[in-house]
Amino acid sequence: MIEEKPLKPVAPETIRAARSRIGDAVFLSPCQLSHSLSELVGLPLYLKLENLQRTGSFKERGALNKLLTLSKAECERGVIAASAGNHAQGVAFHATARGIRAQIVMPLATPLVKVAATRAYGAEVVLHGANYDEACDEAMRRCTAEGRTLIHPFDDAVVISGQGSVALELLEQVPDMEAVVVPVGGGGLIAGMACVLKESHPNICVVGVESEKLPSMLRAREAGAPVTLTPEATIADGIAVRRAGDLTLPLVTRYVDEIVTVDDEEIASAILMLLEQEKTLAEGAGAAALAAVVQSKAHLRHRRTVVLVSGGNIDVTLLAKIIERGLVKDGRLLRIRVYLQDRPGALHALTQILARERANIVETIHNRAYFGVSLGETVTDVTLETRGAAHITAISGALREAGFRFERIQ
Repeated sequence: MIEEKPLKPVAPETIRAARSRIGDAVFLSPCQLSHSLSELVGLPLYLKLENLQRTGSFKERGALNKLLTLSKAECERGVIAASAGNHAQGVAFHATARGIRAQIVMPLATPLVKVAATRAYGAEVVLHGANYDEACDEAMRRCTAEGRTLIHPFDDAVVISGQGSVALELLEQVPDMEAVVVPVGGGGLIAGMACVLKESHPNICVVGVESEKLPSMLRAREAGAPVTLTPEATIADGIAVRRAGDLTLPLVTRYVDEIVTVDDEEIASAILMLLEQEKTLAEGAGAAALAAVVQSKAHLRHRRTVVLVSGGNIDVTLLAKIIERGLVKDGRLLRIRVYLQDRPGALHALTQILARERANIVETIHNRAYFGVSLGETVTDVTLETRGAAHITAISGALREAGFRFERIQ
């Protein structure tokens, strides 16, 4: 009699079982070729749009897989999770849909849109701690005290297997793909995906992308064990994890080819790029993988590449700031400080030149007491809509020719 080998906690078999278990309860997100972005980066680039999931991110895959493996007694006692938002929503939605009480501990600084959505999906939300780690500690305490089942966002074999179902879809949607770029927080998504991809297609290059401010997986790979990083604020709050997972690190070490980092400015630029060119909304973590490709952080050469847009739950206030800063960076929004004589007609002369140069005035602010203004003089800060760097150069030239003293406000 041949003795069967025990199944590994995370393996292609557990990931295929997870996909079968989840079934059509999770949306089969599209994976489409982006012609504009492909031209920009110089390689065939596909976008896997997990931001279109019911709860706005891939996280519900792992959450649902875990919920479907609970016993009747565990379901009756309820579940608890700690999350900065996306995992929270995935647990809340699928637990409520199955009549399971869910309690979610979220950091105090969690964007309002994620807190409101989690409550709307039927979960009890507890705001606690300055970051994910403190929220997780509180969830662990409550788990023990109240007898609930903890659904970890990444360091759980069942959750990892659920997240890995994304890769099985990719193998069908882009069968000739040569590289996959995935955002990394605790590592649950990339661990599951890399496992099934590398076991079936070893030549596929798997690249992880972390926030430059919290590269916990990169530091863990360098140290050979998880290390806890100092808390840092980043617009990629969905991957702002200070410590890599104990289960995810060995999988990432074995299967992931490369881990790179991107900064907040690069992520913000990628968010705007997705919004303008692809008409799709991504949060910071969701745009991190694209940021790495656009900035040539990974060694992709000319490989047929899939970028995972992992989530779209972005705070509208942050989005407004990103759009405005992006317009400034692209030369489509300009603010200048103009020194005028404090007499009738001075402002009119200025606006005549701006009108002639076809610059649209968005806002003006007059000041007579600050910025070193002398008596008989006034300062006017003018915000303009412009058409780019060449247009700004033309406006500047026209103002100098007319004798106006001015400076650009960065």
